[in-house]
Amino acid sequence: MILESFRLDGKVALVTGSAQGLGQALALGVAEAGADVVVLDIQPPVETARQITVLGRACHAIQLDLQRTSPEQARATIQACVDALGRLDILVNNAGIIRRAPALDFSEADWEAVLRIDLSSAFYLAQAAARHFVQHSQPGKIINVASMLSFQGGMLVPSYTAAKSGVAGLTRALANEWASLGINVNAIAPGYMATEVTAAIRADPTRSQTMLTRIPAGRWGEPDDLKGTVVFLASEAARYLHGAIIPVDGGWLAS
Repeated sequence: MILESFRLDGKVALVTGSAQGLGQALALGVAEAGADVVVLDIQPPVETARQITVLGRACHAIQLDLQRTSPEQARATIQACVDALGRLDILVNNAGIIRRAPALDFSEADWEAVLRIDLSSAFYLAQAAARHFVQHSQPGKIINVASMLSFQGGMLVPSYTAAKSGVAGLTRALANEWASLGINVNAIAPGYMATEVTAAIRADPTRSQTMLTRIPAGRWGEPDDLKGTVVFLASEAARYLHGAIIPVDGGWLAS
């Protein structure tokens, strides 16, 4: 049955940056589809874990600052998932930060912090997860969270644009290498979503209206709008999808 191919029963997913916002919705989405979930964030993902257990799914919480991620720490994180929930099948690289300033004034600290979390940690965790999949001769799903700025330049966010453009390129590069190993690497590119990242824009009536006029759907995206796409990419229904970057943007890129 085609609907069964979207189910994630018996699978374990690791979702980074899942204490709130988009990451919380992604973690809940895979749990609603049947997966047990490891939630990881710099702040304790207590509420996300609570909501997952209410759904009847197992959950393990990891508090970790991904700005300090190294290959060794990534390996330890993947092992912690396996130790806690018995296996790992799905990695969702969602964790990310943004820093805003004119490029002429952009600081080294803000550049390095964004690249380390948004791009480097995604690579190291993907590498560690893929090594685990290969070592255990199992298929796996790696889902990166890209952005509209994987396709556009943006303003005042040079490090974020560089990192998210890198995530898009990394998704394609890893898909090319790992498709033959049974590992699907794809990405979601959220549009302008109603989260803390866009709070300042949404609070400004003029800027908010300018943005909404450009979005064909006529509204800001909600974190829950990403659930269907992440479940699809994590499921057997997407088994022949490799290197795709799927915009979930209310039609922004089409306008």
